[in-house]
Amino acid sequence: MTQILVSALLWLLVASLLILRRGRADRSILWSALTIAVAMMLNIDGLYRWVDRLLGGTNLVTLVADLALMLGIFFLGRAVAKATEYRPRIVRFALGRVVLAVALVCTVVAFAFIDRGVTTTAFMLDYGAQPAAAAYSMTQFVYDAIVLTAMAAVATRQIRLGRGVDRLPAISLLIGSALGLALAAVVIAMDIAHLAGDISLMLGLGAAYSPLFLSTFLFLCLGLASQPAMRWMHARSRASATRRIVSQTTPIWQRANLFRPGMSQQDVAGFSAADPETRLHRQLVEIRDAAVDPRVSFDLSDAESVIVEAAEEHLLGRGSGVGSSSSGLATRAIP
Repeated sequence: MTQILVSALLWLLVASLLILRRGRADRSILWSALTIAVAMMLNIDGLYRWVDRLLGGTNLVTLVADLALMLGIFFLGRAVAKATEYRPRIVRFALGRVVLAVALVCTVVAFAFIDRGVTTTAFMLDYGAQPAAAAYSMTQFVYDAIVLTAMAAVATRQIRLGRGVDRLPAISLLIGSALGLALAAVVIAMDIAHLAGDISLMLGLGAAYSPLFLSTFLFLCLGLASQPAMRWMHARSRASATRRIVSQTTPIWQRANLFRPGMSQQDVAGFSAADPETRLHRQLVEIRDAAVDPRVSFDLSDAESVIVEAAEEHLLGRGSGVGSSSSGLATRAIP
């Protein structure tokens, strides 16, 4: 049941990312959600048995699903790291391809030495007493712990630098990483107990597995989905603010064009009146040009100066506060 819930949650995340992140060049988060969703889906008992029969009935699906999960964790770590400039060497190494390649090779080699018997949906419970199976499981979760530790460090940095609700994705990722580390510790302890023949300890530790597993992916999914959702909300808010500012600057721009007709009065390539940012940028350029042109007698009133300066601050990403008039130089960068 846990696998079904996590799989459904991840496919929902994939769908939301396809909507919220369409057109973005970096697809790390999407690849992470997709590969982890495939891994979780392959662990659903009915589907596992069906696919494993197609592959010869020797539990090869276990390897495929676990490798997909490791790739998903790899992409997840890289996606979180790319969201911040905080990438010290140790974090880059932990989230790098070399560590992933070593972990994948060790996992495949360990799996090859397991006496896997016939198809089973309780692979580690049935075969975990074998040293190769214990090594197989522990390799995966040691790698997961390395990536999650790096993610926790990055998320902690994001929380310190963030403000208000913008910190929520990082907080969710930090909680998910902490829960994932606890899950890795439990699984490794279960592997050691099983290898030592202490079945009662293994089963006792196993009681924590499902709650930790579900809560780990719940918080990781929330963190992954909330990042593009927050960016989408900020973009919508900025677009609304831009349209509002355009409505305030338009009368000033129209008055400026009575004194000094600007390029936007012509059919200029690249100028799109339908794009609020471009329109605002062009209006501010032409207002400033009219204000500094000695051939015309156009002057801004105090109230108009406040509006123009606030619009320039908005374009520079400094909010709608009043800035210095020198910020108008930035608006002249686009012809």
